[in-house]
Amino acid sequence: MNEPTILYEDNDVLVVDKPAGLIVHSDGRTKEPSVAEWVLARYPALADVGESWTSPQGEVIARPGIVHRLDRGTSGVMILAKTGEAYAFLKKQFEDRSAEKRYRAFVYGHPKEDNGVIEAEIVRIRSVPPRWGVAREEESRKHRAAITEWQTLSRGADPATGEKASYLEARPKTGRTHQIRVHFKHFGHPVVCDPLYANGRPCLFDFKRPALHALSLSLTLLSGERHAFEAPLPDDFKSACAHLSGV
Repeated sequence: MNEPTILYEDNDVLVVDKPAGLIVHSDGRTKEPSVAEWVLARYPALADVGESWTSPQGEVIARPGIVHRLDRGTSGVMILAKTGEAYAFLKKQFEDRSAEKRYRAFVYGHPKEDNGVIEAEIVRIRSVPPRWGVAREEESRKHRAAITEWQTLSRGADPATGEKASYLEARPKTGRTHQIRVHFKHFGHPVVCDPLYANGRPCLFDFKRPALHALSLSLTLLSGERHAFEAPLPDDFKSACAHLSGV
């Protein structure tokens, strides 16, 4: 399997670059390699750090040190806690929105504006596999706000199809499931090659997975120092960037 690359490590945390295609922890439906499995094999002491999850099938899934998730198809930076104290300290930063996340994405089309904010509540849609969508106006007050800031970095077109595409930075201020993917679909510019939210559209720039990368994560460590960790762009992003001007 493609394994995570360690970007930073100390006595409290482990920061990794998760490759696309690797699930963070089991979903209870399939048996496959995961970040959780990789962590336990190398850091067995993390078995008691964090909180387990019970799948819809009733299986208790271990999530050793896992403070936050990335979707299977999303590459990029993740932080894991190595102690219970670090877990609680990091989790609070995600909950109070003091952890700052920056993503890069290729989307279909050219947004009219150069930047903006998407604020739309997200709800689960009954389907298999599970999907999420934006709540209807009459439902919105029942759900927590989801906020994504975005900025256009470059506009261009896929050389094979001629279809317009843009390279964006996304800064989610909240952490809802599939938030960036759902918000960009709602915005009218779904993430390139997203099988759930851009189904039926061609996978531009030869992407084989959703064109979404968690570029950086900034937060405070137990030492009190604030750090920004960055995961380099993977090869498929570098290749796609070469087709757009101004990247």
